[in-house]
Amino acid sequence: MVSAVEVEDLTVKFEEVTALDGVTHAFGPGTATAVMGINGSGKTTMLECLAGLQKPTSGSISGMSESLAYVCQHPPACWMPITAGEVLAMGRYRRRGLLGRLRANDRAAMRAAGEHLDVNQFADRSFGDLSGGQQQRVRIAQVLAGEPDVIMLDEPVTGLDIPSQERILEVIEAYSSRGAIVIITTHHLDEARHCDSVMLMANRLVAAGTPDEMLTEERLREAFGDRLLGDHADHDHDQGIIVLDDHGHHGHGHDHHGHDHHGTGHSHGHSHDHDHGHRGHSHDHGHHGHQDHGPHAH
Repeated sequence: MVSAVEVEDLTVKFEEVTALDGVTHAFGPGTATAVMGINGSGKTTMLECLAGLQKPTSGSISGMSESLAYVCQHPPACWMPITAGEVLAMGRYRRRGLLGRLRANDRAAMRAAGEHLDVNQFADRSFGDLSGGQQQRVRIAQVLAGEPDVIMLDEPVTGLDIPSQERILEVIEAYSSRGAIVIITTHHLDEARHCDSVMLMANRLVAAGTPDEMLTEERLREAFGDRLLGDHADHDHDQGIIVLDDHGHHGHGHDHHGHDHHGTGHSHGHSHDHDHGHRGHSHDHGHHGHQDHGPHAH
């Protein structure tokens, strides 16, 4: 049975930069949590601490299962001559070992995960030849095939077309309802609304609660400050709040371009148990010198 994962007074410092400052929170089994905040707010840093990729400066993490998977946002490109089906199969190697033979139940889990993300059609194609969105779906299917207790996804729908986004959001709901702990980072309100709870981050935990409680102009202003602009009363959709991504584009959880971006390399994510020999790091430490954007209220 999956137990709650708890972080207490979690703090991470990089020289003079404090990425996380005393974060305390519990992630319950059978729940999906959306972590929201501008780039540099500590979202990815927290996921990396949970995944064991980043050592906290202080604080503690308890209850973390060894059965966990983390899909990062900006992985290195994969140049290995490997098919999408082989990438998917890696999700089961935690159970069998790299030299183990896959059994019928392994193949059934792979097939089901592939169906959820609509990637079985790519099984015989070279993984490197797939579009960025297709690769992202394969990576998430790989994670699901492993049936981990804890699933962490760093901005899983960024750059994807609307059908791909909807599939991933459906999967997030489905797997959390089966008892897994699902944690995602996002800039999109629609994505957050699919979750059971929302954490608002600003290098500390600003507030946490249900989507209805957190996704209000008042609460979002606490996390995003002057990045939440405009007249709230002028719009009635999404409570008048529009998300801006890091390039200043509007987003309600949907890609306005309507297609997968080929070769973006946005999310060569990896299970914490097995990957392609790479570990992608996407620190949002707040000292990369780019402009951050938050939800936008007209």
